[in-house]
Amino acid sequence: MGLFDRMFGRGATEAQTQPNSQQRFDQLKQKYQTILNAVDPARIHLQNLHVQDNKLFIRGVAPSEEAKARILEQIRQVNPQADDITAEFTVAPPAQTPAASARTYTVKAGDTLSKISKQFYGDPNEYMRIFYANRPMLKDPDKIQVGQTLTIPEETVAANR
Repeated sequence: MGLFDRMFGRGATEAQTQPNSQQRFDQLKQKYQTILNAVDPARIHLQNLHVQDNKLFIRGVAPSEEAKARILEQIRQVNPQADDITAEFTVAPPAQTPAASARTYTVKAGDTLSKISKQFYGDPNEYMRIFYANRPMLKDPDKIQVGQTLTIPEETVAANR
């Protein structure tokens, strides 16, 4: 399973209940695969990836204005009208570091990032927040190991909801 093979973030649960949403997600994901492939190397942390209003909805935090501009330009190259995608990117403040009050969690047998996300945030689709907070220790959100100590970021993106 790839990094962006399923919908996640606030709104993903609702999107998954809509008829044909997974099929539409797969179509749009295929169309915009070059953008999704460019997100991780650009160090853009995606917060949302799902179908909303029959469009691919992407929200994330870019490390710089340049990284944000490059991704937006790539989107325009795929679809100049951008009529089937909503892309919202903010730029992280300089030298953003994890909060000193960040919690930790030790992975137990049967845990998944979705289960841990549900426990800490009340929403299993927020698992990518935990994934990004634990890079480069984690290479794939589906491959965590018993005994790993994960950083659980505090709820800091409320303004972006």
